[in-house]
Amino acid sequence: MGESEELTDRLTEVFDLVGPLYRRSLRKVELDAPIEGLSVGVRAVLNLLREEGPMTVPQMGRAQALSRQFVQRMVNDAAERGLVEFTANPAHKRSSLIRLTGEGRAAIDAVRERERRVLRQVGGDLTEAEIDACLRVLSRLLRILDDIDMD
Repeated sequence: MGESEELTDRLTEVFDLVGPLYRRSLRKVELDAPIEGLSVGVRAVLNLLREEGPMTVPQMGRAQALSRQFVQRMVNDAAERGLVEFTANPAHKRSSLIRLTGEGRAAIDAVRERERRVLRQVGGDLTEAEIDACLRVLSRLLRILDDIDMD
């Protein structure tokens, strides 16, 4: 087996771990989120707005590789709970900007702080270089998957 095939096998191991990691983290958010009343989808919208500032629904969909319709449902759910608000978009009259309310910021901050408490328990024997390498590999895989058709 050549070096390229071995690398491909190792990357397959990464994919095999990312799926369960993602599903377990979703379950953990769903279990903890009732404190703030957040679903995983609403949490993702709030976190994106926290990180990027006001955005349109199409911008959020592209940023998260999710359908505009799904993001719109999550935004509507968040708006009904008073976590986000719609504001005028000077760049596009028909596509409102969505921004966090004070309550939305408090909710996402509380969820992220709980997540950070869990992650503090994980990182003890990991080095910064290992985490940098992990982020580099996962970011590269994400870019590649964005650029290719998986059919």
